[in-house]
Parts: sequence; structure tokens; C-alpha cells
Amino acid sequence: MKDVSNTSPQSRQQVIDTYFMEHRAKLIDIAAYLDRIDRGTGGEVSDFRDDFFRRALLILSDGETHRAKRILDLFSDHTDALPQSAEGMKGAAGAPAPEEGGAA
Repeated sequence: MKDVSNTSPQSRQQVIDTYFMEHRAKLIDIAAYLDRIDRGTGGEVSDFRDDFFRRALLILSDGETHRAKRILDLFSDHTDALPQSAEGMKGAAGAPAPEEGGAA
């Protein structure tokens, strides 16, 4: 097990007993989302959000610590320049678009 700087007040077994079913459902939801993408029509269309999502899945399974922090960092826009205009801006995309500092 990896060394972590902050520990939980609960034992590993208590965390599993408390949260397993909730997070099992979330994993099934993610699997269904990926299945819907696979069944979608329109061929192989690259989308930066899908790229970031799949990179986040790799972080979940890499065995390293601080997964939540690293995934939040992945989805964060690290640009420090303020836009001069909101023209052409839509809503939030949930991940930085390549032209906004995202590394897709």
C-alpha cells in the first residue's frame, strides 16, 4: 500500500462497508456511458472531452495516490490569460479545450 500524508478516520474495511455499493453503481454508470459512446453513430470523431475522460480512467487505475487531486488537475484549465471577449464562448465544457491550454 502506498504511503499517504492524510489518513481516514475509518479503517479500510469501514470505508468499503460504507461506500462500496454507492461507488459500484457509479462504475456501472460510467460503463454504460462508454457503451453508449461505442454504439453511437458518426464514426470515429475525436473529442477532447472524451480524450480527457479516458485519461482520467487511466489515473484511476495507475495505483498511485492522490487520484482525485490528479483528476481535478487534469480537468482544470491552467491558462492564466483572461479572455478579452465572451464572443463565441458557450457554456462550460468540463475539460480545457486544446486551444484553451488543454493537452489533448
